[in-house]
Amino acid sequence: MSSQNNSNIPSNTPWWISEHQVTTAAEVKKANSRSVGFGVAIAMALIAGIVGSVAGRTSATLDSKTNLVSTKSVIERKPDSIAGIAARVSPSVVSIEVRSGNSGGTGSGFFLDSSGHILTNNHVISSAATDGASINVKLANGKNYAAKLIGRDVSYDLAVIKIAVTDAPALQLGNSDDVQVGDGVIAIGSPLGLTGTVTSGIISAKNRPVTSGGGTSESSFINALQTDAAINPGNSGGPLVDLSGAVVGINSAIATTGSNFGGQSGSIGLGFAIPINQAKKTADQLIKFGSSTYPIMGVSLDTRFAGTGAKIPSTNGAVSAGGPADRAGIKPGDIIVEIDGKAIGTADEAIVSVRSHSVGDMIKVKYVRGNVSKEVTLKLIAAK
Repeated sequence: MSSQNNSNIPSNTPWWISEHQVTTAAEVKKANSRSVGFGVAIAMALIAGIVGSVAGRTSATLDSKTNLVSTKSVIERKPDSIAGIAARVSPSVVSIEVRSGNSGGTGSGFFLDSSGHILTNNHVISSAATDGASINVKLANGKNYAAKLIGRDVSYDLAVIKIAVTDAPALQLGNSDDVQVGDGVIAIGSPLGLTGTVTSGIISAKNRPVTSGGGTSESSFINALQTDAAINPGNSGGPLVDLSGAVVGINSAIATTGSNFGGQSGSIGLGFAIPINQAKKTADQLIKFGSSTYPIMGVSLDTRFAGTGAKIPSTNGAVSAGGPADRAGIKPGDIIVEIDGKAIGTADEAIVSVRSHSVGDMIKVKYVRGNVSKEVTLKLIAAK
């Protein structure tokens, strides 16, 4: 349902094209610093003095009909340039506002298909599921639509919403497994409500274990792509695309060193995105079934364990009876130190490693019991 009137747009023009330019007004607060102001005044005075001196020496030689030289040259932007990619991708990226009463939040998303399915983060729309908040989607051309929640997955911090359109400009999905450290990427979204913002950078690292939610029931575990493309609050759910314009990740989290904007910190060049290969599997399940699942090995882990590795508590039920770990011989009190040859330092790393796989995958688990190290192979099952 659209809430904007675009009567000036020809009837045969696709709905995502607009002749109106969308601008965002922001109030800029100037710092009240006497020392800075005094320094600026001195600099201004020096510049004025230099200009005045030059003008005094040259005014006698200048003709009153001096002509300024201008150019009409056109900058050619190649389709695979950042500008070219941004022009192709931006119409498929949306701004999302979730509101409940006087409170709300914003985020980003992008079209998965022409029928209006939009992929975003769960934390962007979670209040719509828990508090009945409304979801409004703003397109790149300024049109607004009410959206409905199709499904969400807290474990992977992913959600799918939908608006009533039939010809949405869906983005091409890439292969995040093929991404290499150093590859160029572009992030598009609505940081701090500034719609259509484009930033660029590289893939800084792969397989970064990232968690969110502070250990609550809403905790998410991401085997993330790390990027130095500037990502800020409001970018969440927007696409991270490669230099072909294909989506390789969903921007989801940032590392920060302080708080300086409404309780949220800005980018310091440490952004994290959910790999699109994982997101695609989850999105397919959410669209088809309204829910999704994730793989487990059938153990509980002690998040308070201060040693190296992921410790299984020495309590009854810590290893699910008949589960993959139980059948492989893993017992309460064992400490997992490697999964598929990669060292495991914490419980979160173990969870992220397991959830980076698919249900039915075989994994190798190395664990320590007392002073004895063992390695077993087990098959992951779906969480109930």
